Amino acid sequence: MTIDISSMHKSFGQTEVLRGIDLSVDKGELVALLGPSGSGKTTLLRIIAGLEWPDAGGLHVDGQDWLALSAAQRRIGFVFQNYALFPHMIVRDNIAFGLTVRPRAERPDRRRIAATVDELLHFLQIDALGGRYPAQLSGGQRQRVALGRAMAIEPTVLLLDEPFGALDAAVRRDLRRWLRGVHDATGTTTIFVTHDQEEAFELADRVVVMGAGRIEQIGNADRIHDHPASPFVAGFMGATIELPVTIRAGRAGTALADTARLPAQALADGPARMFLRPEDVAPAADPAGPWQVASLSSTGPQIRLILRDTAGTEIPADLRRRAPGAAALTPGTRVQLHPEAAAIFPADA
Repeated sequence: MTIDISSMHKSFGQTEVLRGIDLSVDKGELVALLGPSGSGKTTLLRIIAGLEWPDAGGLHVDGQDWLALSAAQRRIGFVFQNYALFPHMIVRDNIAFGLTVRPRAERPDRRRIAATVDELLHFLQIDALGGRYPAQLSGGQRQRVALGRAMAIEPTVLLLDEPFGALDAAVRRDLRRWLRGVHDATGTTTIFVTHDQEEAFELADRVVVMGAGRIEQIGNADRIHDHPASPFVAGFMGATIELPVTIRAGRAGTALADTARLPAQALADGPARMFLRPEDVAPAADPAGPWQVASLSSTGPQIRLILRDTAGTEIPADLRRRAPGAAALTPGTRVQLHPEAAAIFPADA
């Protein structure tokens, strides 16, 4: 199923949650909506599901106007963060639920429903859990059951809202790889919401970065990481250090860092802002440097420096504890910054 969203707006009271969303999802594609809380990603997912309605805009799936259809008519598979399993039903009945409540004319017979459940239990690798209740399952097992229930109805589109948010890190990693395998095996058009960058980039064919109700950038991990489209994306991707620079003949210059390693920029001459990640700062001891090591902490393999300039501005810098020159960076040492990568935008961006 191809999904086309055009000029979509949505407000709750005076709060504008979606501000003109345009997005197309190809048949069989797995797309992640990535962004911080309040960016509008869950609202967009709920509109696709038919659980919310936009104030303006279009939603077409394979050319059909889905805003003219109820949620039931769209045959969406929806997986919630909190699983939303029926606690009084065993796993088999939870998975079968969407089939058993279909109108009589569309409902498979009991034998076919049982066969479908058996197939899904095996496919999701939870064959032995069919007779258990949700309270007897781990978080990862419950999430598989929730996905099985969504898949049982053979959904036109599969939607997942923070599907691994309630799980610990190790289980999340395992289930990410498993879910990608499930998607590749079924080919269902899938959209999932997350605020976890690693999760989005590991799972998705494309990542849609959202902020304040807008789509800021669409792309893969390397593109978004190395070439953020806006200051928002740069900051969201970890470039938390912001320094003023001046562009002359495409080169960025500042008294606060040695920018010789940075490539030329396709920007007009004038003031600009440089965004850096703490791991890309590359500080080096220099008696004439504009920064001083204010404090230092170690995690074993990594050290984090807090650097302070004469104006009292503080920035973080991360580097390997055994990196060349790292031992010389003790509190009080003056340093120069040698950025290895940066995102630079006009001052008024």
